[in-house]
Amino acid sequence: MIDTDEIRSTLNHLIETLKDGEQGFRDSADKLKYSDYAATFRAIASERASFASELQAEVARLGGKPETSGSTAGAVHRGWIGLKAALSGNDDHAILAEAERGEDGAVKAYRDALSKDLPTDIRKVVERQYQTVEQRHVEVRAMRDAAKTGRVASSGSGAGPVSNAY
Repeated sequence: MIDTDEIRSTLNHLIETLKDGEQGFRDSADKLKYSDYAATFRAIASERASFASELQAEVARLGGKPETSGSTAGAVHRGWIGLKAALSGNDDHAILAEAERGEDGAVKAYRDALSKDLPTDIRKVVERQYQTVEQRHVEVRAMRDAAKTGRVASSGSGAGPVSNAY
C-alpha cells in the first residue's frame, strides 16, 4: 500500500482537477448560447464541487490539509477558453471543444489515481467518481460534435443533451 502522504497527494491532485473543472464549466456555461448545453455545464460544475468536497473530507480524515482551489494550469486553460470564445464570437463549438479537451485531462487524472495502490474505501470513492467523469466526458464530446455539425444532440437521461452514439 502507498504511504499516507502519497494518498493525500493523489487526492489533492484530483481535488485541484475537480476545482479546475468546476470553474471551467461555470465559466463556459455563461458563454454558451444553447441553453440546454449551459444547463448541463452548470450541473457538471455542481457535480465537480460535490466530488471535490467528498475528496477533501478524505484528505482531512487522513490528517492532511485538503486543496481548496484549482491549479495554475487550470487557470491558464480557462483563460484560453475565454480567449478562444472571444475570438470566435462565443461560438458554442469552440467552447465545447475546449471543454472536451479539459475533460481529457480530468479522465487522465482519475486513471493515474486509480493506477495507484489506494485503500479500498478510498478506491471505491475514486472509481465511482471516475465513472461519472468519464460519462460526462462522453456527453461533452457529443455536444461538441453536434455543435460542429450544426445539430443539437438529443437529450438522453435527462441530465442534459447527449448523443445517441454511445
